[in-house]
Amino acid sequence: MSHRLFVLIFILNTILITVSSADTPESRMYAIEGRVFPAPHQDKLNWQVHIRISLNGGEYIGFLRDNGTFVIRNVPKGSYIVEIIHPDYKYGPVRVEINSKGKYRARIVDLIQTSEVIVLSYPLKLKVASKLNYFQEREQWRLTDFLFDHMVVMMLLPLLIIMILPKLMPLETQEDLKKMSKMANISDIPDVSEMFTNLFSGATAKLSKPKTKKYNKCTMQSTSTL
Repeated sequence: MSHRLFVLIFILNTILITVSSADTPESRMYAIEGRVFPAPHQDKLNWQVHIRISLNGGEYIGFLRDNGTFVIRNVPKGSYIVEIIHPDYKYGPVRVEINSKGKYRARIVDLIQTSEVIVLSYPLKLKVASKLNYFQEREQWRLTDFLFDHMVVMMLLPLLIIMILPKLMPLETQEDLKKMSKMANISDIPDVSEMFTNLFSGATAKLSKPKTKKYNKCTMQSTSTL
C-alpha cells in the first residue's frame, strides 16, 4: 500500500513540474501567421501549391491554405525573417520579432539602409514585389553605340568645329583673315633648298678667290723674271 502511494505522489509531482515549466514565458511557444496575395496576372488556379514560407533560411517551413493564409506554430520568442519562396515571383522579406510578453512587431528587411525601419501591420500581408528573371537579355547593336564611340567622337568633333566656327565668326573677322592670308603669300617665303644652295655656293666662292689671287701673283713674278 505504501509503495502504491509513493508512486502516485511521484506521478503527481512530475505532472505539476511539467505544468509549471510549460507556463513559464521562456518555454512558451508562439505562432507566426499572415496572408500571401498572388500576382495580378498570375493564374489563380492552384497558385498556392508553388509557394513555401521559410523562417530564418529554412529553420521553419510553412505552406499556404486555399485562401492564401498561413500559420507556422510552435515558434519560440525571438527574431525571424519570413521569406516567401516562389519559382516565378519575388516577395520582399519581412522580419517578425516576438518579445517575452508575446507581442509581435513586423518590419521590412532593408539590406541597404539597415537603420531605416518601416513597420508593417500584423498579421502579415505580403504582395508580389517583382517577377524573377533568370536570363540576361542579349545586348543589341544600336546606332548610338557607334556615334558615341570615343574614336568617332575624336574624328567628328574637330570636323564640326572647323565647319561651324567660321560661320559663327562675324564678317569683320572673316575679312581680316582673308587680308592676312593675302599678305602672307606662299610665294614670298624663300625656299629652304634654295637658301642652302646659295649658302654653300657662296662659301665655295670665297674659298676659291684667294687661290686665283695667288695664281695671278705667281704668274706676274714669272713674267717679270723672264
